[in-house]
Amino acid sequence: MNHPALAPASTAVVTGGAGGIGLAAARRLVGAGLNVLVADADEAALDAAMAELSGAAQGGAQVLARRVDVADRAALEALADEAFATFGRVNVLMNNAGIQPGSAIFGPKDAWARILAVNLGGVVSGCQVFVPRMLETGEPGLVINTGSKQGITTPPGDPAYNVSKSGVKTFTEALEHELRGKAGRQIEAKLLIPGFVFTGLTAKGRTEKPAGAWTPEETVDFMLERIDAGDFYILCPDGEVTREMDEARILWAAGDIAENRPPLSRWHGGYDDAFRAFLAARMKA
Repeated sequence: MNHPALAPASTAVVTGGAGGIGLAAARRLVGAGLNVLVADADEAALDAAMAELSGAAQGGAQVLARRVDVADRAALEALADEAFATFGRVNVLMNNAGIQPGSAIFGPKDAWARILAVNLGGVVSGCQVFVPRMLETGEPGLVINTGSKQGITTPPGDPAYNVSKSGVKTFTEALEHELRGKAGRQIEAKLLIPGFVFTGLTAKGRTEKPAGAWTPEETVDFMLERIDAGDFYILCPDGEVTREMDEARILWAAGDIAENRPPLSRWHGGYDDAFRAFLAARMKA
């Protein structure tokens, strides 16, 4: 890990860090000698994560675990107070907490409110609470916000989740633009866009990883590789979808606007042949 924020003795805060991609990231960070403060709403999972991460810590790295609902801004402010009081600095902020209970356009308002409050509100509040303090320290910093391909191509079937992740993309782009305009800039933002990853969020009752899914560890390894490469959009492939396929799908989705097609034309029915031809041409390029 070559990014200056990912150095031994630096401090990382990972929300949604008791399982899946968050836990895999926390494991890699403590293994590299970083102090890690893991936040999650699942107390039982936190206890298990704390035990595992403490055993994986290297170079005197410290591990703390706190139960936090990222939809509660006051709880995030208390988390930041503790992080800076304990470690003196936060170098890495990974806003990873998210939920996907399913949604419908005319579904219950409470379900919509909760999804938006966690998936989008948790990212916005996390950045607004932590990043100004990170800037004040003058230390190298890295903000990683977990988005989704569903926030870019917005497939039908789960609109609240798509809206929340579209918001994460837009917010993170604006955050990175804001940060790169800072004099003597020391902090940058990244948008993590996972592929098909087998986690508790995506398992949906399955107990064995599908052949096409990546593990959280594979996803984090790819993330760290692309951070070293300087990517902002960390677009992850998986065992079923290559980067070239993702690029084609993203370009087709943007083309709905540019070419004045119906929204979500990829699923429209009348554009099946056109999309297949477009995909084949892109894959040959």
